[in-house]
Amino acid sequence: MTTVTARSVGRSEPVRKLGSAGLAARALIYLLLGWLTILLAAGKQSGETDQRGAMAELVRHTGGFILLWAIAIGLSGYALWRWSEAVFGVVGEGRDWKPRVQSAARGTVYAFFAASAFNLLAHAHTQSQASQSELLTAKAMTHSGGRVVVGLVGLVVMLVGLALIFEGVTRKFKKYFDLAEMPASSRRLVWTLGTVGTTARGVVFGLTGYFVVQAAWDYQPHKARGLDGALRTVAASGPGRVLVWVVGIGMVAFGLYGLAEARWRRT
Repeated sequence: MTTVTARSVGRSEPVRKLGSAGLAARALIYLLLGWLTILLAAGKQSGETDQRGAMAELVRHTGGFILLWAIAIGLSGYALWRWSEAVFGVVGEGRDWKPRVQSAARGTVYAFFAASAFNLLAHAHTQSQASQSELLTAKAMTHSGGRVVVGLVGLVVMLVGLALIFEGVTRKFKKYFDLAEMPASSRRLVWTLGTVGTTARGVVFGLTGYFVVQAAWDYQPHKARGLDGALRTVAASGPGRVLVWVVGIGMVAFGLYGLAEARWRRT
């Protein structure tokens, strides 16, 4: 397959539709996650406050089972779209290899979330996301150099968080939008939602990575309990609860921004 043909596959209509469906599914997850985070800040959330917890919350409500099917398929599409970017290149990034690596990693992460959604649909009694994080950390630490690896993973997650905060504050995400298709009247609102939401998402990554690093440093795997554990630890203090409120609102903003991205992103 020639380079031109391969690139045309990566820009084809089916791939574009996969990307749009995946972005919409991701947006719905963040809307739910933001709502659960707000409930946690208000002291009314007893379940998991993470991506799996958001999906589990869906199936408890009328019509949630059907919506979770749509989300599971959408997340699968999102993973495939990101992997296609890793192979054929990211729109707006030229031949730069770094966005390709990021897309490959994002595709893998969302493939895991898609698998979690299908497990929930099949009524599979798998461990919670927080328990899985703790178990994987504990296993890694039993090996020589395991603490170093866990610590490095935490640092990478923190760096991703900082990169997202930078992207949100500088509004670098604007380059991914098809401005010719996007109404001028919608841009200011979308840019505001993107700034608030992407920055909040970066804070979430930063907090999660920090607790992974702390778990490695203190040799205490129970501290690496993913997003749910990070938010609950922060919410345990007065000032921290305010931060959780802000993060929850920010994730709702990111969900709304994600819906706009699904509509107008150049995929």
